[in-house]
Amino acid sequence: MHTHTIFRRPGRLCLNRAIGLGLAAALIAWRPPSPSAAAYKKETAPFSIAFEDEESAYLETSVFVMPKAALQIRVVAGPPGEYSIETDDGQLARRGPRSWQWDAPAKPGLFKLEVKGPPHTDTITVRAFVMVPAVEIKDGYLNGYRIGTYPDTPPKGNPLYRAPPGFVEVTKVNQDTRVSPHFRLKQFVCKQEPLAQFPKYVVLEERLILNLETILEEVNARGFDADTLHVMSGYRTPYYNGVLRDVRYSMHQFGGAADIFVDRHDKGVMDDLTRDGRVDLQDARYLHDLIDAMLMRPPFREFEGGMGYYPATSAHPPFVHVDVRGSRARWQG
Repeated sequence: MHTHTIFRRPGRLCLNRAIGLGLAAALIAWRPPSPSAAAYKKETAPFSIAFEDEESAYLETSVFVMPKAALQIRVVAGPPGEYSIETDDGQLARRGPRSWQWDAPAKPGLFKLEVKGPPHTDTITVRAFVMVPAVEIKDGYLNGYRIGTYPDTPPKGNPLYRAPPGFVEVTKVNQDTRVSPHFRLKQFVCKQEPLAQFPKYVVLEERLILNLETILEEVNARGFDADTLHVMSGYRTPYYNGVLRDVRYSMHQFGGAADIFVDRHDKGVMDDLTRDGRVDLQDARYLHDLIDAMLMRPPFREFEGGMGYYPATSAHPPFVHVDVRGSRARWQG
């Protein structure tokens, strides 16, 4: 039996579904696992940690904080025994038998924390990205990288659409950093020109990464041996979002959205998920319905958000948009 690792944001209300589990499941034709499907590994520890209102058991986990921020980390599930934590910078203080506070360094950069389980278990590596404060943006540019201007007032005061307080600096050195076992920092970088420019800057929500890992696990459970998802569009600066003429409050600008497709052989196109001999809108719908059915199962309702599927154009293959806005929205592009 295939089992999922559960990741959740504690305290959020589960959302009612507009359609039932049976109907959504019927939209997805079962495919037996391929012989190579065992190549995918979840890469999880036998315990999980909570941080920034998220929970994860991934051996590689990321968190995004401001300089001097106080980050609370605690072990919330796992075998009995002694747990410990180490860091390469910042200050650590124990807050309980299985909890600690890490005070981030004053300088932006990438730092490592290691939460070690009891003997004969694993270590969870937390990559802490200390962000460059947004106040350093001058005339729409951050160290020469064009950010643009965020909308002044969030719609209805929704905190999801507030301008981010800081940005992760992406360099030639750190762009290949794993933000989770199957995703790298560079996959979420804005596609604006000039592509060769460094440093670049990214806004990224921990929740989006955990959602994509869960989707990837489901894709593999359906028999598609994929070691990552192709992120066609992750973060977008407000400047680039304007170039694309997307909606003013696109979740891409706030690090909470990704346009994705399954591309097991890195060809830059969606795989033939329906196995009908062609790649078209139905493959995007297959992926959309697979994710939708997953989100209706109780362990994954915390990942609810906006989702739509789109046909191919001369500029891109068919794809699915997912975001972590926290409320259900569905559409066809």
